[in-house]
Amino acid sequence: MIKSMTGYGRGENTAEDRKFTVEIKSVNHRYNDISIKLPRSMIFLEDKIRKTVAKSISRGKTDVYIGFETLSTDDVCVKLNEALAEAYVEKLNILKDKFDIESKDTLSLVARFPDVITVEKVQSEEDVIWDSLYPALEEALTKFIDMRTVEGEALKVDILKKAENIKALMESVKERAPLVVLEYKDKLTARLSELMGMVDIDEQRIATEVAVFADRGCIDEEITRLESHIVQLNNILEEGGLVGRKLDFLVQEMNRESNTIASKSNDIKITQATIELKSEIEKIREQIQNIE
Repeated sequence: MIKSMTGYGRGENTAEDRKFTVEIKSVNHRYNDISIKLPRSMIFLEDKIRKTVAKSISRGKTDVYIGFETLSTDDVCVKLNEALAEAYVEKLNILKDKFDIESKDTLSLVARFPDVITVEKVQSEEDVIWDSLYPALEEALTKFIDMRTVEGEALKVDILKKAENIKALMESVKERAPLVVLEYKDKLTARLSELMGMVDIDEQRIATEVAVFADRGCIDEEITRLESHIVQLNNILEEGGLVGRKLDFLVQEMNRESNTIASKSNDIKITQATIELKSEIEKIREQIQNIE
């Protein structure tokens, strides 16, 4: 079973008056790049989250978002900086006396100053928070992997279909290749007869020219290798697993063989088939970029 590198999963869990929401999404990437965004008060869990996610994926740019909401005031601590408040009040009184300002709202004014009253989250034990977070992370990962698997199977079906198209094109090239040599011989003989009139044509000379033409344009080896690559492509897809890099290398080899066939081609029909062949290979290459 193969997997796509694109996917999305979301999970939630509420426990100990804490609600966690986890979202995981990924796109194509050459390597395994995991980015985690979570509340600063839980930064100590980043490494544990990363290791948990990394167990399930091997390639792709993955973003993990951790949302947290407390349902209890037990997790919140309101602190008063008395020394700072006293300093503000003192300075406000100085301003009041110096400029003869009347104000009855000193309390609310001081309370609005930065750092006089602060709200902090109470640090809980790491294991307690992790036990609340993990079910949401596990749910998100399960949905995330399921989506990557479904998309991976769809990619597999599409690639196999394109591989069948390539096989059909290769059959047409194989059937056409021997006829190219025969047609060349007939054209060469007809041309020499036209030029030389009644003079006897040297059959040995014609045979030599035809042999050189056939050797220069021989594509048997390229066809055999390309057919072998198609078999390998099917086998790799059926085996499944982490096959993205392997398939990428194989498609490069397929493209190389098709380019060689095109360069050796001395026939318009083979050239047209090769253009279609390269188009199908390019479509497969694009799909393989999505495979883990």
